[in-house]
Amino acid sequence: MRKRLSEMSLEELWELFPVILKEHDPIWKDWYLQEEKLLKKIGNQYIERINHIGSTSVNGLLAKPTIDILLEITEDCDLKFLVSMLEENGYIFEKQPQKPAPHMMFMKGYTEKGFAEKVFHLHVRYIGDWNELYFRDFLQLHKEVAQEYSNLKLSLIDKYEHDRDGYTEAKTEFVNKYTKMARIEFENKYTPY
Repeated sequence: MRKRLSEMSLEELWELFPVILKEHDPIWKDWYLQEEKLLKKIGNQYIERINHIGSTSVNGLLAKPTIDILLEITEDCDLKFLVSMLEENGYIFEKQPQKPAPHMMFMKGYTEKGFAEKVFHLHVRYIGDWNELYFRDFLQLHKEVAQEYSNLKLSLIDKYEHDRDGYTEAKTEFVNKYTKMARIEFENKYTPY
């Protein structure tokens, strides 16, 4: 009998869910739009803004085939209701104390046998001025930087295939550099006020 995901160590999870890179697939946008529709059905009254973020949102960019979604919620969102509704729709809740309030992330498409066909990471935050939006837009506009990012990812895959945290950390300097440039180029584009 297989262990449940909640019983696995981080190392076992990384073995079951390695870092996989794929060429950009236009279907990712459709998957995002389908999931956006579902999220709006679940709790539209609490949603301020929804965005497709991460590498799957950038045409032509090499990416982990995981659809990252930034769900920005109202300050008065009923968090227990949100968790309950998302779990009823196949999401796994993970507290993220190191992330911005309300410190929540949800994952969908992780099974005891590995990845499902469609995999989602739902980052839940209160409305704000988030780096991920700037970085995404910068890569969409600057194809040469997107290619540089793809090359960086390829150079890391062998070393970090079974170490997601290491993989993410190894990209941090690049991401921070271009996010800073994007914030200058798109000054206050995502300030909600």
